Amino acid sequence: MFLPFFLRLKEEKVPVTLREYLALLEGLEAGLVDFDPEGFYYLARTILVKDERFIDRFDRVFSEVFGGILSEGAADGIGPQVIPEDWLRKIAEKHLSDEDKKLIEALGGFDKLMETLKERLAEQKERHQGGNKWIGTAGTSPFGAHGYNPEGVRIGQEESRHRRAVKVWDQREFRNLDDRVELGTRNIKVALRRLRRFVREGAPEELDLSGTIRSTAEHGYLDVKTQPERRNAVKLLMFFDIGGSMDDHVREVEELFSAARSEFRHMEYFYFHNCPYERVWKDNQRRHADTIPTSDVIRTFGADYRLIFVGDAAMSPYEITHPGGSVEHWNTESGAAWMTRLTDHFRRHLWINPLPQANWDYTMSVGLIRRLIGDRMYPLTLGGLEAAARELAR
Repeated sequence: MFLPFFLRLKEEKVPVTLREYLALLEGLEAGLVDFDPEGFYYLARTILVKDERFIDRFDRVFSEVFGGILSEGAADGIGPQVIPEDWLRKIAEKHLSDEDKKLIEALGGFDKLMETLKERLAEQKERHQGGNKWIGTAGTSPFGAHGYNPEGVRIGQEESRHRRAVKVWDQREFRNLDDRVELGTRNIKVALRRLRRFVREGAPEELDLSGTIRSTAEHGYLDVKTQPERRNAVKLLMFFDIGGSMDDHVREVEELFSAARSEFRHMEYFYFHNCPYERVWKDNQRRHADTIPTSDVIRTFGADYRLIFVGDAAMSPYEITHPGGSVEHWNTESGAAWMTRLTDHFRRHLWINPLPQANWDYTMSVGLIRRLIGDRMYPLTLGGLEAAARELAR
């Protein structure tokens, strides 16, 4: 039954071998996991995946091959049938009309929100549901889950619903972008080629055919001329916003990522969430443990690199303007401070936004980012990429 799983991994270019497949079967025969789907997942991933770059592909194949196994087993009478927990959670969610939402006032600023949260944590002694004050669920309090408030701290909720949280008190897992994604169109590659500037560099070891013909005609004998090899000299640095509201744009951004990796010889990338701060990372699976100081990025890469930020710039304005405003951690300096450091060093820079350009004026944080980068924000469209390429090629 596991052979189709192995073959699908091969089809998805996950580098698994027959030896690893047999090791998985030996582990199952030895009883390392019994009737434990989660245990089987981790055993299979440990044996079959040797490089973290392929975890996302493994997860997709695992979900495709085994995603329905539990529900099918339950239908056959194997094990008790229970109401899924997420169904029960939905019952408790707070649903408000637009008129109701207008009646709920924000506390009045980031500092006031954090101060009030500290007071509630000290006072509250038990679980609370509903209401508009305590940390709980399905209410209109600024603190909790499955409710609504125009400015709040989300605590104990797996995913965003209204995207109004100023800070999120839960660790979330974001997946890496896959540069192997096939493009639905060649247009992105064509647009990016406008940015490429080929120059002669390196040792003169490539035949200069036109120069050889000209020199031979002038001298009356074969006069071979060489020239430096023709190479792509553009150096590109890309910062990708990942997770949260960017989950809606993964496909388009993966296409851009894939095109950039294939078009540029000198291309480096890093991930951030919402706004760059003091640290960025290369692997979203290890983004809390294996980060890179942003100051090191500035010191490592020269000012000749072109810098491209890719993100929807949709966030709480506090994430840009306030120390401690990050939705996920307590940043000692504001996002604006780090944006300024990056753009001062990498003079040729811009921001590519997957949101429709017609929507930019309705989000305050988009306006703040546009001002920080000198209004060099372009939509993730063919025309936007062509305009961005012209800007960076100056």
